[in-house]
Amino acid sequence: MPKPSETIYSLQFGLVCLSSFLFSASFNMLIPELPAYLSSMGGSQYKGLIIALFTLTAGISRPFSGKLTDTIGRVPVMAVGSLVCFACGFLYPVLTTVAGFLLLRLIHGFSTGFKPTATAAYVADLVTSGKWGEAMGVHGICFSTGLAIGPAIGSMITEYFSINVLFYCSSLFALMSIVILYNMKETLKTKQRFQFSHLKINRKDIFESRVLPSIIIMFLSYISYGVILTIISDWSAFLGTSNKGLFFMVFTLTSLLIRFVAGKASDQYGRTQILKLALSLLAVALFLIGSAGSSLTLMLASALYGVATGMLSPTVTAWTVDLSNPTERGKAMATMYIALEAGIGMGALLAGWLFVEDIKMIPVTFYCCTGITVLALCYLQFIYKKKTATEGLTVLD
Repeated sequence: MPKPSETIYSLQFGLVCLSSFLFSASFNMLIPELPAYLSSMGGSQYKGLIIALFTLTAGISRPFSGKLTDTIGRVPVMAVGSLVCFACGFLYPVLTTVAGFLLLRLIHGFSTGFKPTATAAYVADLVTSGKWGEAMGVHGICFSTGLAIGPAIGSMITEYFSINVLFYCSSLFALMSIVILYNMKETLKTKQRFQFSHLKINRKDIFESRVLPSIIIMFLSYISYGVILTIISDWSAFLGTSNKGLFFMVFTLTSLLIRFVAGKASDQYGRTQILKLALSLLAVALFLIGSAGSSLTLMLASALYGVATGMLSPTVTAWTVDLSNPTERGKAMATMYIALEAGIGMGALLAGWLFVEDIKMIPVTFYCCTGITVLALCYLQFIYKKKTATEGLTVLD
């Protein structure tokens, strides 16, 4: 096992970042083309399941990936995630019925349930605790860049070649991600050989109680993202934005830029201080999105939303590592990702419940998100401080 480094920049860190970039591009390059592909098979009424099924198995698999990460090792679990992407890319052109397609979306979700969990634990192992925020920020840039350029690559491949070529290219990206993993040293000190008993999950394997503060913040702050995924296209069109994807382009760009400094700042000034600032900016951004009266105002609010989420993501991930037991780091990461997905799902349900095709309810929905974000801020400001003072917990504040 390589010893934790004082600097985040090493060959192993570079390899895991490159592997994550290829992995995220692999599954996300399919997203813009799948709705039309499903419609061509006669399954247009099931478009909502394209993301829902993928997210469902990602969430279900988290406890398993967390336990395996802490027992058989980080690298094998990362490899399983990439391997699922590799296999699914070859199977999409084969299973050409609606039922077959939906089954593949269900299976494909296991990829993101496995690889990000083990990757976060691996990154934390590579560097000293004082560099966790910086490391999570830089790694997040690589992963998010793959998410951002994947759809553009996918649409271009489909336009110039075919949808089947896109599926095979997705497999190729996943294969390159796997090849890189074979050159990476395992960081888990005491590995065990895989046994089927490792797949037996009990209540303790699902939830890591030590990281409760960070998952509360993760859950509450990502409710707004679920809302945005659900209704921002309608709001953008209503305000006169011709390109419905422009909102995502703007906030992704600002999110990537701020990650260069956000994680490092949390190492220097403390996790909770940066989280308080990020949540404050998030609340303002959500209020501005809801009150936007023009496309320009919406894009400015999108930029601020990107800054807020770019600060939140690496900081809350590093905070989760701070709070976790080193021997159960995989479980801690799995718990954090479950909270993230639960927040997104709750946001989507909230938007669907309030919106109901009435454009006048969109501002109300975002004002509700503002209030939820303020609740997260109040928890950090008042409840968390009291709890840590009472229980004597040691964290990087």
